[in-house]
Amino acid sequence: MKAAIERVVSDPRYLKNIEYGKPRRGHPEGKVRYHIAELEENLESMKLKGISDEQYWKLKFLIHVHGAFKAEAVPNSPITHPNSHVSLARKFASEFTDDTDLLNMIQCHDVNFALWKQFSATGLYNSERFSYLLAAIIDWDLFLMFLILDGSTSGKDPAKIGWFINEVRKYKKTFVDESWLYRV
Repeated sequence: MKAAIERVVSDPRYLKNIEYGKPRRGHPEGKVRYHIAELEENLESMKLKGISDEQYWKLKFLIHVHGAFKAEAVPNSPITHPNSHVSLARKFASEFTDDTDLLNMIQCHDVNFALWKQFSATGLYNSERFSYLLAAIIDWDLFLMFLILDGSTSGKDPAKIGWFINEVRKYKKTFVDESWLYRV
């Protein structure tokens, strides 16, 4: 995975796209490159808590790929749209790995926020979408760790991730719980 990351971070498309962005709600850091830097800091903190080398490198790969195609995306498109930022990121990532679970994590990394928004507005969320997510992700420990890294940056409320972790734990076995929110 380390070699794949080295190829990702030297790819001209990646280098161009991480310069995209301006400060906005949820992302006061602005450019994608600054978001990546925050996630890498979070990852170093998480590493000190005992994650495995394999988890570390997979998380680092997710950090560098997950938002790298916002510049080329159709704004506000659903995640299944071929030109959504997640679909474009997944397609790019597939050039560097054939790990279907990692690719699904890239594709689905914003679903938790959409479900939380529905729940906070109505007290309910799309259970079919949640069921799809439960089936699409295999390594829930890794996926939740990534969501914690991504959701523990400036401008984001980690409590939203805590809500999602608790929903997942009703259906999936994972050692990641809300206490991880305070370990980053």
